[in-house]
Amino acid sequence: MENKEELITYGNHELKIIDRREISLTGIKKITSFDSEEFLLESNMGLILIKGSNLEIMRLDTHDGNVKIKGKINGFNYLDNKEKPKEESIISKLFK
Repeated sequence: MENKEELITYGNHELKIIDRREISLTGIKKITSFDSEEFLLESNMGLILIKGSNLEIMRLDTHDGNVKIKGKINGFNYLDNKEKPKEESIISKLFK
């Protein structure tokens, strides 16, 4: 008997970057955290970490799971379930 979690179909996931200033994603389940330099999103394919500067949400459609973010996109990573970005303390952020 297979694990029930393996039988679930999650749907489509798509990521599109335009000129490093706009990123559109589909298949987003939730936005875990965000600020002007980093977004952590949970997608159908796992966690996605987007890094950049002056990042802000342009469009959020929770029903269809679509998100559009604008700003300077410096990079993105898909994180394994075991990998979670470590939270920085306020003190460490102040002394960077």
